[in-house]
Amino acid sequence: MIVNNRKHGIFSVPEEARQLSYNQDNKHSTITIKDALTNVFQQMRVSGNRERTIESYNYIFKQFVDMTQIQYVEDITLDSIYSYLDALNVSRETKLIRLKSLKAILSRFHNNGWVQKKFWSTIQIKIDKKVKKGTAEEDIKKLITLIDQSTFIGLRDTVAILMMYKTGIRIRTIGELLEQHIDFDNLCLNLDGSIMKNHNYLKLPIDDELANMLKALIYMNSRIRSYYNRNNTNVFITQNGCSLNSSKSSNNAISKQLNKYSKIYGLENINAHALRRAYAKDLLNKGASVPLISKALGHSDIAVTTQYLELDVDEVANDLRKYI
Repeated sequence: MIVNNRKHGIFSVPEEARQLSYNQDNKHSTITIKDALTNVFQQMRVSGNRERTIESYNYIFKQFVDMTQIQYVEDITLDSIYSYLDALNVSRETKLIRLKSLKAILSRFHNNGWVQKKFWSTIQIKIDKKVKKGTAEEDIKKLITLIDQSTFIGLRDTVAILMMYKTGIRIRTIGELLEQHIDFDNLCLNLDGSIMKNHNYLKLPIDDELANMLKALIYMNSRIRSYYNRNNTNVFITQNGCSLNSSKSSNNAISKQLNKYSKIYGLENINAHALRRAYAKDLLNKGASVPLISKALGHSDIAVTTQYLELDVDEVANDLRKYI
């Protein structure tokens, strides 16, 4: 039973009622980090995030929880994040990656109303960014001449290298590319959102050389699938006729082959990401605008594209000399 406070009359809120009333400080219900992550990851799946991305976030946040022994969302503080980062025996670049993952999950906590303020936004890790080079055109040409294209693996790898260099598509997309995505009549790739990292439709042109090599590869694929009784329409398959992307990792068979070629032939920057950068740099050298290159790469943020096109100091000086 609630009794009125005589001092302030009917307008006074008694202690018993104050305990029952809405408390601004407690409007965010206590939630365990485990439950919060379960909800967030479910939201990410519904939004279309890849399972590989979710697993990465889960690994990093679980590491943070294990090292700080925090159980509830409301107990996460600046000090706990700094303590976690200080305890990591990794490079500053790796710490930056871990911090970005923490911030991404904490932002979702905030969006769900479990955290009032984005206090983590002030945390910064400064690193000296290294200019990542794209594969040199001469190295690409040299590699193609060295690969034995009389074998299925050699033909497949050569077509994959040319595909990444001439279209800039990701290694993961290479593994998920289907025959239906290739329009030979109009010489273009029609990439639907299901195989794109940003889930947006993208149309990219291809030249006659690449189109003819793709036709040869598709012919070989049909023979191999028939022999092993496989049922798929993937453009790039294993020597046993299976899909390349059998695991959640982006390190598929072609990626491993590129690493092997780099070691065998002593060529630098022979990897999927370097080939993608080479495509972007080639477009820039041919006069394409940064927004156009960003669209071609399937980037959601043009800032990512500018990182792809980052020039070293000598290139900047040489380009500026044209305007003196």
